[in-house]
Amino acid sequence: MATMNISIPDPMKDWVQSQVETGAYANSSDYVRDLIRQDQEKRNKIQALQAAITAGLQSGESDKSFDDIIQAARNSLKDNA
Repeated sequence: MATMNISIPDPMKDWVQSQVETGAYANSSDYVRDLIRQDQEKRNKIQALQAAITAGLQSGESDKSFDDIIQAARNSLKDNA
């Protein structure tokens, strides 16, 4: 595992230490790794959402009515339940 040294203000250091003291994290490195994982997951979700939005915009206008789209969504939910 690689080592990285970072500098943070005292209030942030205190916050990290308080999170470790809750028992949820073994040490400050564990806490920082968790923050990085959460950030990666968040960014991946945003990228996937943006890709879906772009695909939707590029697909053009639908010839289906709003009611047809809602019914198809309801049917899809029933099929996946």
